[in-house]
Parts: sequence; structure tokens; C-alpha cells
Amino acid sequence: MAEPLTSDEPATGRSAGTGAAWSLAEREALLVLEDAFAQHERIAVSFSGAEDVALVDLAVRVRGPDVPVFSLDTGRLHPETHRFLETVREHYGIVIETLSPDPDEVNRLVRDKGLFSFYRDGHGECCAIRKIEPLTRKLGLLDAWITGQRADQSVTREGLPVAQDDLAFSTAQHRLRKFNPLANWTGADVWDYIRRREVPYNTLHDQGFRSIGCEPCTRPVGPHQHEREGRWWWEDNAHKECGLHAQNVAEPIRIIGR
Repeated sequence: MAEPLTSDEPATGRSAGTGAAWSLAEREALLVLEDAFAQHERIAVSFSGAEDVALVDLAVRVRGPDVPVFSLDTGRLHPETHRFLETVREHYGIVIETLSPDPDEVNRLVRDKGLFSFYRDGHGECCAIRKIEPLTRKLGLLDAWITGQRADQSVTREGLPVAQDDLAFSTAQHRLRKFNPLANWTGADVWDYIRRREVPYNTLHDQGFRSIGCEPCTRPVGPHQHEREGRWWWEDNAHKECGLHAQNVAEPIRIIGR
């Protein structure tokens, strides 16, 4: 068996491409998943309802339909994303656990600042309530989680390793590992995989959305724009992390109650 790819070394940045190189990239991702599931019983796959469906497909190949998967429902997702989540459930015969924010905290934010305060104040507070708090609760029950992050997605993700200690969500009493099997893949690799294996995908991608998040904070991008330029487009590129992967930025978004 090949050497496990679970070191904290950064992704190589090699494009999977086609032929032997592509086969190697796919095998690397499968090995990362095999190692992750072998090392941790309390582990789950994080699924955003976007192009990271490729990760779900890979995980099902390794673990089968009992693979633990969760998704964040912020209350502001596109209708197409909700429909896509149902499509994925049915296609793979898997259970996708839905994580939801505290309704009292959401109501407080909307009451005090309105539905679109992020355009004025930045996305940090809204993301902390709608994403980080429910994710923190979930990760407190796990020893590791698996994400669809890629090194080519943004400047904040350059040098992303295939496995790492999650410093944003670990505590002195609870060490959390994070696996990024697609770290070495490019966006083109992901779409080649989706088409080649006839993996279902979110129909928003056909409308020009290359990165998909909440409806008010995501818009289509042009052919020469970076895929995450459609996320929080009114903010600086260096801060385009919602806090789910806070250690990717120098000044992480504060996590509630930590």
C-alpha cells in the first residue's frame, strides 16, 4: 500500500489533468479518505451543496452509503441548493444531516440589524451565527472532519495541506483533525471528475455560479474571474473566508463562545 497522505505538508499545486496524472490525483484523494476513515471513528464529511459533490462521490466509493455527511442550512440558501441536496440524498442513498443556526440568535440579528447587515458591517457576524455556531456544536462531537477545500480556490487557501490539525476548532481538551482530499485538485479537475462519473451537480453552476454559498452573498462570475470572486464581492479578497476554515486567514473570525 502507498504511504498514507496524511502529513501536514502543503498541497503540491499539481494539476490532475488527464491520463496517468489524473489517475494519480484521484488515487491520492481516495487514499486520504481511506486513511481518514481508518484513523477516526468519529468523523464526517462536510458538504456545501456545490461542486464539492465530487468529495461526496469519492467518500461513498470508499465508505459506502453509510458515510456520515452533514450540511449547513443557514436559512439563506438558494432554492436550487435545497433541491440539489435532495437529489444527492436520493442519488447515493445517503443520509445528510442538516445543521441549523440558533433561531433566537438569528432573530436577534435580524431584529437589531436587518436582513442585509453584512453589506454594511461585513459578513463576519452573520456567518458566525448562521454557520460557525452550528458547526462548532457539530465538530465538538467529532475527532475529525473532511472538507472539499482546494488550494486553487483563493489566496487564503494557497498551500492547503491534505491533512492538518484544525486550530480554529481544536481546544486544549479536544484535538480536531481536518482532511482536505481535494487540496491538490484544480477546479477543472473537479468538473472533469463530475462529468466523467456523471455525478449530479447544482444547477446554479449552469447559471454562471462557480462558487455557491448563501443567496444574498453569492453571484455569478465571468469566464476570466476567479471562482470565489462571486462570494462577498464587496469585501477584500484576503478576507473571503466565512470562518469555517478560519485558520486560512491571519486574523480568523471569532467563534462564538470560544
